[in-house]
Amino acid sequence: MVYIQEAHASDVWQVQQNIRHNVVLASPKDFEERSVVAGACVRNLGIQIPAVIDDFQNSTEAAYTGWPDRLYLVDREGRIAYKSGAGPYGFRPRELAAALERTVAGGR
Repeated sequence: MVYIQEAHASDVWQVQQNIRHNVVLASPKDFEERSVVAGACVRNLGIQIPAVIDDFQNSTEAAYTGWPDRLYLVDREGRIAYKSGAGPYGFRPRELAAALERTVAGGR
């Protein structure tokens, strides 16, 4: 998982759903602040896969169109084997499962 720029920061674009759920975060001003916010995200969402943090140029987000969120499968050669639609509505678990099966079997 790559934690990218906060989509609904209170100082940029806050959404009512976040306010109702008491998820009100300002945009981090440095890497240390982004690290704290990313850590809270991982803990609060119960994420159990490795997580890294995008840089302040948001190069990962720009390269992979990660906003709002996406699922990617990267094969052993580092190639994109699957890219979901924009989440959460664009997530198709069966498509990802089929791509995983093809990738593990050695196909693309």
